[in-house]
Amino acid sequence: MRTRKERPTGPAPTPTPAPSIPPHRWAVRAAQLITLLALPTGLWRLAMVCGFPSGYTEAGFVPFDTPGSKLWMLTLSVACELLALLSLGLVRPWGETVPRWIPVIGGRPVRPLAAVVPAAAGALALTAIWAAMPLWCTGRLLVGLIYQPLVLWGPLLGAVTVSYYRRTKGSRTAHTNTP
Repeated sequence: MRTRKERPTGPAPTPTPAPSIPPHRWAVRAAQLITLLALPTGLWRLAMVCGFPSGYTEAGFVPFDTPGSKLWMLTLSVACELLALLSLGLVRPWGETVPRWIPVIGGRPVRPLAAVVPAAAGALALTAIWAAMPLWCTGRLLVGLIYQPLVLWGPLLGAVTVSYYRRTKGSRTAHTNTP
């Protein structure tokens, strides 16, 4: 006679992520530095939105008169800083396990390539975008000083991404073989 297997009635067990290897100290410092690199340009843009010439002469300063241009500058400043803050995920626990407060996927392990691919693409794009910055800033001292740190954003993000990949590449199988 066949018997039915009893199934547990409680909630399904959540997969236990593999023990994580702590990030290198230099990677943590680099990720923290990335968040600070975008800050001067964002503050500079916000000052210009508020009507301060911010290093331009009265003749060279074009105020952002339309609501659309002000919204664009505000959006650009906030988006850049949020993207910079994402680099912290490569050295923090929330870069390996989705925080529980996020609906549907909270508590699940992050697949390493889901973080590595966008971070690597971002590093390449940022390096390409800011590569000409030293030439562009010639003759614009204040703008040059404010934008010059962005030259480091791409290479630092690339280094932190490689560190994250090396740290988490062994956990790929642990993330894909969970019940």
